Amino acid sequence: MSNNQYLNKMEQKAADISEEKKEDILENFNKFASYLGSKVDKAEKVGMSEEALAQSAEKMANYLANNEEPRNREEHLLQELWKQGTKDEQHTMAHLLVRMVQDYK
Repeated sequence: MSNNQYLNKMEQKAADISEEKKEDILENFNKFASYLGSKVDKAEKVGMSEEALAQSAEKMANYLANNEEPRNREEHLLQELWKQGTKDEQHTMAHLLVRMVQDYK
């Protein structure tokens, strides 16, 4: 499976999460970061590179920025920073998010 196919599959999985499960994940920032941290951990175990993880984080951030309302201050700040960033800045932010959530797993 190519990186693009994998990224598209991840984006579809994000869109398919039930509203109840989304609400539970996005309820507070620690739960959100822990959820992402567990996904990063799984991806690392199957051999995804940091670059591929950052691309996945970009897809997720784009999905959240376009489809979900922030549930707390931290998510609101991330959304505003994401929306204001250029593509390069968003890519850098995705790398930073991947590194940050590794501590929450």
